[in-house]
Amino acid sequence: MGLTKTENYTDEQLQIAKMMKVMGHPARVTILQSIIKTETCVCGDLVTEIGLAQSTISQHLKELKAAGLIQGTIEGTSMCYCINAKNWNMLNEQMNRLFNSANCSDTDCC
Repeated sequence: MGLTKTENYTDEQLQIAKMMKVMGHPARVTILQSIIKTETCVCGDLVTEIGLAQSTISQHLKELKAAGLIQGTIEGTSMCYCINAKNWNMLNEQMNRLFNSANCSDTDCC
């Protein structure tokens, strides 16, 4: 299979795809849910709450941050993470627009 022709897609489509791909791992969904539930920056409670090794949590956080779903700040010797509100809201709007554009009913189409 050839390389994806990214020039065929808008920047918005590429960003949404990147975010959704990162969210395709259950540990990352769990991390996002934990950060959202906390409603504040999370600095180190994730290992205890989620039950994965620190190195595993750190790798997932790195992927979530690279996709723009979370942002981090350094506080003392630790990184603290919270939802990147701007990107999160953009993703929410775009996914709602996508889901709402389908005129689905209970009838079989295929």
